[in-house]
Order: sequence, then structure tokens, then C-alpha cells
Amino acid sequence: MGFVWMMFQSLFIFASIFALGLLAAIVFETIRRKYNHTHVEAPPIFEDPNSLKPVPCPQILDPAEKYISLIIPAYNEEHRLPGALDETLNYLQQRAEKDKSFSYEVVIVDDGSVDGTKRVAFDFAKRYTVENVRVILLGRNHGKGEAIRKGMLHSRGELLLMLDADGATKVSDLEKLENQILVVAKKEHKFGDSAASDSTLRISDIPIAAFGSRAHLEEKALATRKWYRNFLMKGFHMVVLLAAGSGIRDTQCGFKMFTRAAARKLFTNIRLKR
Repeated sequence: MGFVWMMFQSLFIFASIFALGLLAAIVFETIRRKYNHTHVEAPPIFEDPNSLKPVPCPQILDPAEKYISLIIPAYNEEHRLPGALDETLNYLQQRAEKDKSFSYEVVIVDDGSVDGTKRVAFDFAKRYTVENVRVILLGRNHGKGEAIRKGMLHSRGELLLMLDADGATKVSDLEKLENQILVVAKKEHKFGDSAASDSTLRISDIPIAAFGSRAHLEEKALATRKWYRNFLMKGFHMVVLLAAGSGIRDTQCGFKMFTRAAARKLFTNIRLKR
């Protein structure tokens, strides 16, 4: 009996030391990550494809210079990218012609493509000038998360929109996200109300995010998917519900808009690249 009790005490002491060590390691790593911003440094170099001269690289900490930035991560998108860019830039140009205060940029992030994605991207930068279309080259494939992060950290917009290179979502739908952000800003921060708000406040200063959703298409998708995919999807939805609450029904839609303040908080703290 004494031997068993001694073994129990030894195991308890060992487990306690292990738990304390693990807790200390977690605390240390949390503090290290909080004050380690090396992942934000090493900015990419923008090059004007017409003059071949370097262009000053903006940072997310800088004040906004454009109204909206569209960040498009691209990996081997040589064939789908031209159509998506044509639609996107036609929409942006038409809107700029109607509203002289509207300014934009499209940031294409080539995530180490091995096809002609880089050539396509630079062709559009030449056609629309580096003032409106910029290309970031990651060199090797890092993952979509890193491509979006780089684009966000080096954009100039008050509003920053991420969208996929396949053109799956109509670019004009950005107005739905934009309007929702303005509604929240007006409701919670009295933005746009000259009598109640700070006249120097800009939409870029208010941390708000708006996510596109395809949840309304779920019923149609359920009918065409295999039963096990639907089972896994429902399980994933349950995890999201428990972790994030009931307000988010579609986490995977690649159409998300952030104010500059929101992007600054989020993308300077992201570590995962995929």
C-alpha cells in the first residue's frame, strides 16, 4: 500500500511540474508573440512596370490614400484572372467616373505561381498604371492566408476588400458590404452625423468588418452534395456556432471587407499562412 501511495505522489508531482511548465511556456510564447512584429516587417518592393522604377511601399499603419483597396490573392490563375480583373476594373472605373471623390486600387498578390499569373498581373498594371493596379510577388508559395495578409498590410484604402481571383462573386456586390459598414458606423459611432460625431473621424478609423455569405444557397448545395460532406459541413457549423456565436453563417466565403482600423488590428497579428 505504501508503495502505491508513493507512486501516486510521484505521478502527481510529475503531472504538476509538467502542467506548470506547459503553462509557463504558453505565457512566455504569448508575450513573445505580442511584442514580436518581425513578421510584419520586410515590406515588398513595388515596381512601376512602365518606368521600371521602385514605388514607395505603403504600410497599414500609414493614413489611407485611397477610398477602397481590392486585394486579390492569386496562385496559378493565368486563365481565370484576366476575366475577373476586366470585370473588376470596369466596375471601378465606371464608379470613379460617376463619383469624382471615389478612388481605388487593385492589389494582386502572386503567391508563387508557376504559370503566367505574374505576366497577366503586370499586363494589367501597365494598362491601368501602378497608381491603380499594383502587384506583390511572394516569390514562393506561402498560402492564401499569407497572400491576403501581405496585400492587406501594404494597401492604401480606407476600406479593404479581399476577393478571389476566380470571379465567383460579382464585384458590384462590394456595395452591399460597404453599405453595411456605413450603417454600423452611423449607428454605433454616429459617423456622418455632423451634429453628433467628430468631424475629423473617417470611416477608416472605425474598426468594422463585413463578411459576404452564401448561406442562402445552402439548401440548393445540400441537394447536390454527398451525405458525408453534408454531415461534415453541419459539424463544422456547430463548431463555428460554439466558438463565434450565431451571427456568422459562412466562414469560407472569400469576399470580406474591413475598415483600415479593423485590418490593422487583425492582419498585424495573424501568424498562420494557410
